[in-house]
Amino acid sequence: MYELRGVTKRYTRGKATVDALAGVDLTIPDGDRLVIQGPTGGGKSTLLQMLGGLDRPTAGSIGLDGTDLAKLSEAKLTQVRSEKIGFVFQSFNLIPTLTAQENVETALVPLRLKAGERRERAAEALRSVGLGERLGHLPSELSGGQQQRVAIARALVKQPKVLLADEPTGNLDESTRDEIMDVLEGLWKEHGLTFVMVTHDSSLAEKAPRLVTIRKGRITVKENAGA
Repeated sequence: MYELRGVTKRYTRGKATVDALAGVDLTIPDGDRLVIQGPTGGGKSTLLQMLGGLDRPTAGSIGLDGTDLAKLSEAKLTQVRSEKIGFVFQSFNLIPTLTAQENVETALVPLRLKAGERRERAAEALRSVGLGERLGHLPSELSGGQQQRVAIARALVKQPKVLLADEPTGNLDESTRDEIMDVLEGLWKEHGLTFVMVTHDSSLAEKAPRLVTIRKGRITVKENAGA
């Protein structure tokens, strides 16, 4: 479970001070599926980065299973990310010289698994997203949707508790977008993940059980009864 209390993130731009997050309070139960929406520059990605331990707040606490991420050392924070949190981004972030399987294996290196176990788990993760026949393909040999599936497999291969996705369908056409969302939602249900996604796509936001709207660093939370 996430418990955010009074989370503020302040940036200085020239002589001006901007609050990307302004005293955010938010609870995200285990297994929740939450979508974050809002205008560009409103704080969406900043909030996701806080949840993932990729950035630290200026003030406030970010509790994950009772541990305040804001107070952890960099080494401990890296360990939490390696073990508990998977990330999927809009731009795939695959290494172009590595095969699909090798890209997925990179997520397992910090866990110090033996090479054989890394290969086996990476292959199984790719099979779970429908790419069992593409293990040896380079990113340049895959479509955009297939590359995002590799990125999803890489996020999930370490068996995280949390999946954070920042505009995961932003570079995809409508048909491929729907395919990727089917994959993500299926994996959320299958693994009981806590799934938090930033998206500008209102059609996706309407399908989420809970919607957080963020404007000028402040949030409102809506329960989507029909989702």
